[in-house]
Amino acid sequence: MKLRTTYLSILLLCASYAYAQDGIPTYSDYFADNLYLVHPAMAGAASYGKIRLTARQQWFDQNEAPNVQTLSYHTRLGRQSGVGAILFNDKNGYHSQTGGYITYAHHIMFSRSKYDLNQLSFGLSAGLIQSRLDETEFDPLDFDPIIAGILQSSSYFNVDAGMSYNYIDFAAHFTVKNLLFRNRNLFSETFEPNNQRVYIMSAAYGISSTYGQFTYEPSFLFQWKERTNEQSLDINFKAFRSMDFGNIWGGISYRRSFDGAEYLDGTEIKDQKLQYITPVVGVTFNKFVFAYTYSYQTGSVRLEKGGFHQLTLGYNFLDGKYQTWSQDMRYNGMLRPNTN
Repeated sequence: MKLRTTYLSILLLCASYAYAQDGIPTYSDYFADNLYLVHPAMAGAASYGKIRLTARQQWFDQNEAPNVQTLSYHTRLGRQSGVGAILFNDKNGYHSQTGGYITYAHHIMFSRSKYDLNQLSFGLSAGLIQSRLDETEFDPLDFDPIIAGILQSSSYFNVDAGMSYNYIDFAAHFTVKNLLFRNRNLFSETFEPNNQRVYIMSAAYGISSTYGQFTYEPSFLFQWKERTNEQSLDINFKAFRSMDFGNIWGGISYRRSFDGAEYLDGTEIKDQKLQYITPVVGVTFNKFVFAYTYSYQTGSVRLEKGGFHQLTLGYNFLDGKYQTWSQDMRYNGMLRPNTN
């Protein structure tokens, strides 16, 4: 059913999710075995290195639609250290940002072996981000004293920090993104506060079947933006099936914002909160990883056609002693022994 909405309503709804976002946006990348993008403490948390390439495109039928590409790599160094690096490109209409992060993580292993995992991790990422606003295609006849009609850019440095705890089949993570207050001077103070700090907390628990062929994993992710008091919650569920070549897996994620936008439906004013449903499917073939996610925005105020598509390609640099595994694609990123 088509409802009459205004373009401003759509902008308000999108803004309730993306406002004050700096650095890599928190979409569903982590749900496709890429938790390091969200939590720096997960750099090198497993016994092997991971390289991941992701590409996300929204609304294929819309010009200048948001799209994000990331390239990440992290690995273990010795028994207690992990390092990682991320490059990203994020474009949304006339606004874009590119940048990179380098990460160091320290892991404290309380267990005697990797088989009965008990590990506390701390991570710190330092990033350099450049934001751009392209005003060259704006109509010069529509006078606005704020619009200069040029390509504006601003670079800034910021830091993410967090901690993770992995105990056998349980994992919990807490991260603070954009720890430092930074004024980018790209927009006016009204639209661009110098506090873009975001708090992210997540947890997961793995449940194995009797014969070890299936593993089920409920999880959640909560994020809060300090300046605007925006909050959202992801409720996730994934299932894994062990195969001779690796495993196949699938799941679904539901995201709901606690903030809403008002819109006009005929003569009635209604309120709607941002909601996404995101299924994911993936396969691990030996050391290679492939995953696909599709996010669908529910509700009345939304673009009518197209969802948000995301592809993830990866490669696991396995230690020679662990060439087979049954649960390496787990949310907590830990390498576990083959139980078959």
